Formats: sequence, structure tokens, C-alpha cells
Amino acid sequence: MIKRILEQSIRDKLFKGKAILLFGPRQTGKTTLLNALFKNEPGVTWLNGDDPETRILLENVSAIGWRRILGTNKILVLDEAQRIGDIGLKLKLVTDQMPEIQVVASGSSAFELANQVKEPLTGRKWEFHLFPVSFGEMEAHHGFVEEHRRISERLVYGYYPEVVNHPGEEREVLSQLADSFLYKDILMWERIKKPEKLTRLLQALAFQMGNEVSYHELGQIVDLDNQTVENYINLLEQTFIIFRLPPLSRNLRKELKRKRKIYFYDNGIRNAIIAQYQPLELRQDIGALWENWLISERKKTLEYHGIHANTFFWRTQDQQEIDYIEERDGKMWAYEMKWSPKAKPAFSKTFTQAYPEHELQGINRENYFEWLAGK
Repeated sequence: MIKRILEQSIRDKLFKGKAILLFGPRQTGKTTLLNALFKNEPGVTWLNGDDPETRILLENVSAIGWRRILGTNKILVLDEAQRIGDIGLKLKLVTDQMPEIQVVASGSSAFELANQVKEPLTGRKWEFHLFPVSFGEMEAHHGFVEEHRRISERLVYGYYPEVVNHPGEEREVLSQLADSFLYKDILMWERIKKPEKLTRLLQALAFQMGNEVSYHELGQIVDLDNQTVENYINLLEQTFIIFRLPPLSRNLRKELKRKRKIYFYDNGIRNAIIAQYQPLELRQDIGALWENWLISERKKTLEYHGIHANTFFWRTQDQQEIDYIEERDGKMWAYEMKWSPKAKPAFSKTFTQAYPEHELQGINRENYFEWLAGK
């Protein structure tokens, strides 16, 4: 089994007086991680929100009802908690009136679970995000040499656990993930009226991956108004399919302010959406795949290692640009991403003069591993 970095981080927060919430896309291993944490632990009550009987059991549960359900157990694990009505208030009841109980809840739908627990559990929760398997986790699993050798495969097929655990079956697994699981939480949401347009929007985003996007232009492509496009993108982000990178705009009039770049949490899911699995040497989008892979992996690194940073891209109206920027402790760290080590990054003097507190670095396939290790 691939050991997840978050396992120890969650262990360190147990019985500290707060609920533990684990968010992440479907099929990224949340249940497997919960099993690694609690399967062999005594005194655990397991409930699953996907089970209709569980939903009925907890429909009008009181503090007395919780005590009956938990008995002498001290740990409550509630998987797919977003399926339970008023789950935030129900978990607050346990954390407030039964402080000896450690609550652990997971959810694959951030717009449902996070919204339900945000206010009731204010100041009473630790939040963790589990993403598809990371480069660092795979390096720890079978060594740097082996994982470095497979980078070309990862750029095409990504890091979902079912994908990395079934070499040779990547296309079939990804197709099933995209068709059966990817949209499940979104399409169950009552406000989605036109699922075929959601699919077309995702395809449009896949083809524009890593480029600045305009909601107006996307709306013209899929025949939706700007507000609906933005709402759909919000949902896709809250279900961990895509994430947005805003522009850095503070000092210069010519800096882009409105457009966003959109990336996918996983290269394999992106390629499954547009059914493009050809190897790197036959592709025209290798630069976009490399950039998406690096930025999504860096996102995992920041989250798992507790590195706090504001993240941006930078571009001016006259086409000067920098791929990716982190602002940490008042300093800018600017990165240009090139697949070929021979391609030398060029950093704009306009940027370096506007932001004098900076560090510049090119990331390529010969030095990426230190960056992804959090260095």
C-alpha cells in the first residue's frame, strides 16, 4: 500500500479537542487512509453517509442518540459525511457535548460538506485535503530512480491510486473514473440542469489548460451565460477537478487583472476528458502537460508540508509573463517551467524591477524533484 503523507499529520491532531475533516476528490484514497489510521484501533464507530440506513439513523439524532450509537467507543469515523443532512450541527453536538470523542469526517464534495460545517464547527475543526497520489509519496514507495523514470507516464496518466496500482490498464481505469465517478457529486446537485454543457465546458477547459481563460469566451463555446460558466467552474473547483490560479496585479497598470488560469488536479483526468492518451513524443501539448503536472504537484507539496504561500501567474498586456509565482513572507519566488533542460528561462526585467524582493528559478525535468520536496 502507498503510504500517504497526511497519515502522520492526522495522527498528530487526534484527541486535541477538535473534529478532523478530510476533503478530497472521489477515488483518491480517503477511505483507504481512514482504514490505515483506524482499522486496527479499538473503540471506533464507523458510519458511511452513502448508506441509506446510516442517513435514516442520523436523521434526527440527539446527544442521547449519539451516546447510544457510540457506546463506549471514543472515535467516530463518518465517511462521505456530505450525504448526511445538517451534518455540521450533528458533529457540533458531539464535539460540544462529548469532548472525549474524536470526530473524523470525510467528504468528496467540498461545496456540500464544507458549507454545512463551516459555521457550526468554527474553531472546532482541523481541515486536511487529500489529493491524488503525489510524486513524493510514489518516490517514498518505490524509490526516486523508478519514479523519475516514469515521469513521462505520469504526465499522460496522472496519479489516481487506481491508475498507479494497475499499470497497463491506465486508459480503462481513467475512462471509468471520468465516466462513473468524476461528475457524481456535481450531477447529484439540484442546480445542474444541463449536464451535457458541463461536459463540454470541461472539454473546453482541458484544451485551454494553463492558458488565461475568459468566462465570456467559454460561454460562447458552450452556449452558456457568463454567470452560469462561473458557477459551473466554482463547482468543478469545489469537487477537486480543477483549480484556478489568479493573476498577480499590484504595481503596474498593464498587469492582467481579470483573467484566470485554470489547471487540473490530475493530468490523467484531463487527458481522459478529451480522450488523448498518446505518448509524449507524439503530443503537441507537452509544455502544457508539464506545467500542469508541476503546479498541481507543487500544490500538494504546499498543502502536505504546511508551506503557506499566495500563488499567482504574472502577465502584462504586452505579453510579458511568468508561469508561476509564490509569495511567501513578503518575498516573491518566480518560476519558469520548461520540459527541456536546454531551454533557458527568461525573466522579465519589468517584473524584477516592479517586485525587487524576489528569487528566480527555472524548473525542468532535471531539477524538479527538489522543488516538489518543498525546498
